[in-house]
Amino acid sequence: MTLIEKIKDNIELHKESYLEYLQAIVKEPSTIGYEASAQKLVEERLKASKLDVDVWIPQHEELQKSEFYNPIRENYDESPNVVGVLKGTQPDGRSIILNGHIDVVPAGDLAKWEHGAYSGKIVDNKLYGRGTTDMKGGNVASLIALETIINLGIKLKGDVIYQSVIEEETGGAGTISAIQRGYKADIALIPEPSEMKIFPKQQGSLWFEIKVKGISAHGGTRYEGVSSVEKGIIVFNQLLELEEKRNKKYRKQELYKDNPIPIPINIGQFNGGIFPSSVPEETVIKGRYGVGPDETINEAKAEFQKMLDDLVEIDQWFEKYPVTVKWEGIHLPPGGSDLDHPMLEILKDNYEEVEHEKPIVAGSTWGTDGGLLTQYGNIPSIVFGPGTTSMAHFTDEYIEIDKLFKTAEIITLSIIDWCEIDD
Repeated sequence: MTLIEKIKDNIELHKESYLEYLQAIVKEPSTIGYEASAQKLVEERLKASKLDVDVWIPQHEELQKSEFYNPIRENYDESPNVVGVLKGTQPDGRSIILNGHIDVVPAGDLAKWEHGAYSGKIVDNKLYGRGTTDMKGGNVASLIALETIINLGIKLKGDVIYQSVIEEETGGAGTISAIQRGYKADIALIPEPSEMKIFPKQQGSLWFEIKVKGISAHGGTRYEGVSSVEKGIIVFNQLLELEEKRNKKYRKQELYKDNPIPIPINIGQFNGGIFPSSVPEETVIKGRYGVGPDETINEAKAEFQKMLDDLVEIDQWFEKYPVTVKWEGIHLPPGGSDLDHPMLEILKDNYEEVEHEKPIVAGSTWGTDGGLLTQYGNIPSIVFGPGTTSMAHFTDEYIEIDKLFKTAEIITLSIIDWCEIDD
């Protein structure tokens, strides 16, 4: 029996156990600040596999030492990190981090969920629930790979470090803490929902808040005031122009050739005024700003600020009342690996071995903890996981079960090829 046949057989043997485990962690609504119950299940699973397990509470004071930490809270008491290590046989063996976040975005209006936001219900090869795609399904895929290696009695030369981290959705505090705790490896694999595409490059992501000023007046004599909404529309249009300018070069690149907006600028909120009969004095625009994989956060911010400074050339209003911007919330840098990195070739080869076709290699249009691993931890990172990207953060989120297990096969083979079997 070949190695791939042994892997397939072992995964099939434990398939129901893995689905039950995924259902169990999906049923734990691990939104920001409430990750502890889901992490307890992860801890128990890792201990059952006799890994070296480390559980700790990230500390705000320590996190502040990182330039990439942009806190939305200071207390992490209900948000532990969990790490399990399968030690290799050789101290100089090639190591790998399997990094995934346990936190999920809120489910929204529960009445809109056909199958229940935290049900874990299985219907037609799909397992439903918040976090199935983003990214508890991916976490289970990498866990399957790790347990399969253990079950088959394979001894690897290098360490395999399984990380279940908190708070990726709002800034990456969990991964920052794991790096500060000393966890390092030669490569990191992140099973975010890439639809089984391989992403050697990941863009960064920033949240911004713009404030536009006006002059208040009674709505009946609005000509005596200046509407901040009208001025805000000018800013909005310039944001769209900046997006187009920044994306021209990326559309020409091979990794982004099929993507209409490789590094988007998304306007999530546009709020102005306080009363229907008053001219709005202030408008607030909040959004998400993509950072290209070949630029730094500071470079991206500088281009954004220049756009705001240049508003005065469109409307002299902005000379006396300049627009201000704050960068709060998500502060994820871009990350990735070299395009000739050996792990990228290993993943491509094993994808073809399992799927009998060549994989799609592209650049991600969303930020991940991979940027933190790359820029803060100095660890190359690659994203490859199951999950339907369009379902992340959506009602009736699901993961396709067959792709979950296919991904697990590919990750298993890739870990073995990377860390190498010690004969």
